[in-house]
Amino acid sequence: MKIILLGAPGAGKGTQAEIIAEKLGIPVIGTGAIIREAIASGSELGKQFQSYTEAGKLVPDELVVKMVAERLKGGDCKKGYILDGFPRTVVQAEAFDRMGGEVDAVLDFEIGDDAIVKRMSGRRVCEKCGATYHVTNLPPKTEGVCDKCGAALAIRKDDAPETVLERLKVYHELTEPLVGYYKARGLVKTIDAAESLETITAKTFAAIGAPEA
Repeated sequence: MKIILLGAPGAGKGTQAEIIAEKLGIPVIGTGAIIREAIASGSELGKQFQSYTEAGKLVPDELVVKMVAERLKGGDCKKGYILDGFPRTVVQAEAFDRMGGEVDAVLDFEIGDDAIVKRMSGRRVCEKCGATYHVTNLPPKTEGVCDKCGAALAIRKDDAPETVLERLKVYHELTEPLVGYYKARGLVKTIDAAESLETITAKTFAAIGAPEA
């Protein structure tokens, strides 16, 4: 199954992507994680990415499309994939179509801006594997420590309130139009992302027509 996850930053797409991936046995192609890995590597491309992400700006379309096209060549994508963070613009969606990208469902996670700012201020990310937690909604078993690999958790710079507000502005201007783009193709399923994790997960699996358990 080939799925695209849409929604504002902090809507919970990453959490649901991990749950779906584990259940269906397909990879999550998260551009955010790929970009963070490039930044951590200190490569020239990583430095380009960093200049955009720290300012709350989108990485240019040509860089993102190139990055995703290369990743989808992986053998683990043959049975399907989950795209989290791509496409971010209609231009990227059109480029994905030209690449021959296939989509079975588009899940749109909706939540208000105020709730997102509050939610993201409590988000913590593993410095090693990129796993995401929240101090109240999805806390790790041990405070400040990743359940998966035992590395330290940290607050990302782009989760700072001023950066979140800038990211939301960019989302509404450039990414939100994707909902209409995919609705015209009858692919969009809308999910209330302000509900509990358990409820969101149940509705997510119902939307893709897969059993949760």
